[in-house]
Amino acid sequence: MDEELVTPYWHLERPDGARRTPRQLSAITLPVLRLIWQSGRRPALTILVLQLAAGAATASGLLATARVLDELLAAGTAPDRLLAAAPGLALVAAMLALRGAAEAAVELARARLEPALRRTAEERLFAAALGVQLTDFDDADFYDGLHRARDRGLFHLDRAVGNTIDLLGATCGVTAAVAGLAVLHPLLVPLLVVGMIPEAWAVLKAAQRGYAGMRSMVTLNRRVQLLAELATERDPAGELRACQAEPYVLAEYRQVADLLKEKETQVGLSMARVRTAGRAMAGLAMAGVLAVLGLMLHAGWIALAAAGTAVIAVRVAAAALRQLAQAANQLFEQSLYVADYHDFLADADRRKRPSRGTAAPRSPERITLHGVGFTYPGSLNPALREIDLTIHAGQTIALVGENGSGKTTLARVLAGLYRPTSGAVRWDGLDTAGLDPYTLADRVVLVPQHPVRWPHDARTNVRMGRHDRPDPGDHALREAASLAAADDVVAGMPAGWRTLLSRHFRGGHELSAGQWQRLAVARGLFRDGPLLIWDEPTAPLDAKAEYAVYETLRGLAGERTVLLITHRLTSVRHADRIYLLHQGRIAEEGTHEELLALQGRYAELYALQTGKPARR
Repeated sequence: MDEELVTPYWHLERPDGARRTPRQLSAITLPVLRLIWQSGRRPALTILVLQLAAGAATASGLLATARVLDELLAAGTAPDRLLAAAPGLALVAAMLALRGAAEAAVELARARLEPALRRTAEERLFAAALGVQLTDFDDADFYDGLHRARDRGLFHLDRAVGNTIDLLGATCGVTAAVAGLAVLHPLLVPLLVVGMIPEAWAVLKAAQRGYAGMRSMVTLNRRVQLLAELATERDPAGELRACQAEPYVLAEYRQVADLLKEKETQVGLSMARVRTAGRAMAGLAMAGVLAVLGLMLHAGWIALAAAGTAVIAVRVAAAALRQLAQAANQLFEQSLYVADYHDFLADADRRKRPSRGTAAPRSPERITLHGVGFTYPGSLNPALREIDLTIHAGQTIALVGENGSGKTTLARVLAGLYRPTSGAVRWDGLDTAGLDPYTLADRVVLVPQHPVRWPHDARTNVRMGRHDRPDPGDHALREAASLAAADDVVAGMPAGWRTLLSRHFRGGHELSAGQWQRLAVARGLFRDGPLLIWDEPTAPLDAKAEYAVYETLRGLAGERTVLLITHRLTSVRHADRIYLLHQGRIAEEGTHEELLALQGRYAELYALQTGKPARR
């Protein structure tokens, strides 16, 4: 067994999750019941009333059966006995009909409740994920918790609703049988309870082992999913074939899948042994109950009619008990997964972005950084160290440097997406830590290096820059597209601005990387804000489109503050100030001419890119 696959560096499981006990089950299931209540109060109440009615019908039917048997076993002719038993038989039939109608109505109410709960649970998860800070997505524990809540918590929460309903119905059935037995003879009740203990033990142990096995297999399942995406998705298909890597992907899948199969088999066999032992002990206990019932009948402690009804009650109780055990088994196991969902919501609530603060300046005249440092969650090495710089309104500032030098991280700190772990960022003297995050974000336009490819039409892809911006006739949208050279892209689409940009849906259209980037630039221009941050905006663009974008940026200089991140040093010659970052620090700063004269890293990189030696 390959230990690197079993416990690799990206292994994220927490071993404490499998230690949940029945004592904690109520704390786990109560939030589920609360969510059921909040999602569909009317169908939930309907189900509760109907299940109680079905239980009452079962208990009444058992007692009516005892009276029917009394009449049938009494002295007299058969017709007389049948006539005397007719009212009781009618009552038994009515109770059975009532129970059937209640169960049918439960299914109808259930059909309304389950989609409502799924809708509410998904919205809460998405709202929680959207409400945290960007740095939380760099926290491995948070990110793992998010995906466990999304991929497993929601799925099992949906199934837990049905099992909760089944559990309620089974509980009412067991209670009805117990009530019937208590009326027939009090000693039958403790006997039935003793018969339930082995099944309850099996439920607990099987659920614990199943959940513990799941957590130990999360890494392997995730690895299989990653390989499945490599083998079946469109994006990696070309490179896999060009590199002739198909045999490697299959070989790695076989290695991981074999480990997963072995683990699943171990867990399945362990759960099967526990369930088999529980069923065997439960069968012996039920046999003992029937034996005691026979002895009670022999000793004259119970009448023959009551004994016959007791047998029926025991059978009803056994059937309800099996349903109860099955529902409880699944619900207990699902509740452990659902706990991950609620744990994530609680964690996300603690990480929630502050919603109040001083409004950010509408158009800051000066942005200053004093001793700013930033370290990603879980990292020992700071990404930024002691950054000091000042940006004045209307300037074009360029951040340059090698990969990993901290350019994008610094841009995100300036945009307010990351909070510095040391030092301070100030807008017109106001510390951004005390500013309202919503108003701060409202002043910033960020075009990232890898923009989102919205699976929507072209118009929406641009309007997402500021989706609530009034734009009668799409005049601002078309102007932004023209400035970004994206109008040519739209003109070549089959349905123009209404073209769906996703091959995952019928009629969808796919764009090249450069075409997507033009739409992203247009999205940034449509957003329109006083601080424009461009992170490698022209990397996938051809020369003509790149020229158009930089001409647009030059046109915006003086009206907006532009922060440009790029590897192409020839594109930043006209910047008012250039900062070269190296290992998270500002190594050099100045104008293009000043940095060339410095004969430092900037001059060396410029010479490598242009093939021209720096001037001496």
